[in-house]
Amino acid sequence: MNILSSLLVVALAALIHASFQLSVSVLTLLSGHAIGSKRSHAKLVRTTTAFIFGAGIMTLLLLSFISYVIFSIYGSEIPKIIWATVCGLTFGVATAVWMFYYRREKGTSLWIPRNVAEFLIDRTKATRMSAEAFGLGLSSILGELLFIIAPITISALVIIQLPPLWQLAAICIYTLISLISLITVGVLITNGRAISHIQKWRETNKYFLQFAAGAGLIALGLFVFVNEIISNSNIGIF
Repeated sequence: MNILSSLLVVALAALIHASFQLSVSVLTLLSGHAIGSKRSHAKLVRTTTAFIFGAGIMTLLLLSFISYVIFSIYGSEIPKIIWATVCGLTFGVATAVWMFYYRREKGTSLWIPRNVAEFLIDRTKATRMSAEAFGLGLSSILGELLFIIAPITISALVIIQLPPLWQLAAICIYTLISLISLITVGVLITNGRAISHIQKWRETNKYFLQFAAGAGLIALGLFVFVNEIISNSNIGIF
């Protein structure tokens, strides 16, 4: 892939990441508790900003760490078997998203381990300071690692093949785009939009978001498979 194609793959992977909803759910819960406890608007803005910043930092660290590990093992020449494995992982995650990303009940309850969900819910109730909100943002990304691991890993494989300056640009692009949904919800909440309206929109459109995330993963996996495996089929798989 050339630089432009690589950046487009990273951007698509980041948009898929942004379509997942655990961090958005935690942010709305956190803001709901802050508003319900009559905290000042300035404090609401600080905690919301700290949460989004924490989510962004964890995303950046995960992407950088996975890129570093893969580069340390394989260098910039990734064996085709690795590309095939990651594409298979992407297709598997897409199927999982289509089948059971949302629990079959009213609302926007997600399919994540109950102990993780309970931990995040308890932390939203207990969070009072910006530092705690920052930590909660970090945790919310880890809580959805089962689903975001596919777009992050594909992005890491693409990034390590870029020149150094473009690697940095690609990491920043992924991090910023992955935060689009969080930033949008944060801006709406801090500008007075009722959380109930946001939740209603999320519940009404949850199956569209679920389908879009799965379809995006399939498209991402197919594009990478064609470009990195089929188009180089004259090269041995190892």
